[in-house]
Amino acid sequence: MATKKVTVTIPEDLLDEIRADAAERGLSAYVAEALRFKRDRDRLLELVDWLQEEHGPVTENERAAALAELDDLDAEHERRRTAGGHDAGEAA
Repeated sequence: MATKKVTVTIPEDLLDEIRADAAERGLSAYVAEALRFKRDRDRLLELVDWLQEEHGPVTENERAAALAELDDLDAEHERRRTAGGHDAGEAA
């Protein structure tokens, strides 16, 4: 993958924290990963905006149902993790 060197200005205290966190990965890899994460998040927010324009905002009931479903999935993952001895490809 081609790369290009750029100059950015970052607050010194933040740079110190990032360098400590980046450690072995290196500052460039850490910053590239953070920028990809931010870009992906921005794209998801654009999708949410578009979906809300097309279908209207998510209702509280829909939000509660989605959160309940996520809780159920988390519980199932935890059950499988603690049960051990299962195949990664095992069906639910």
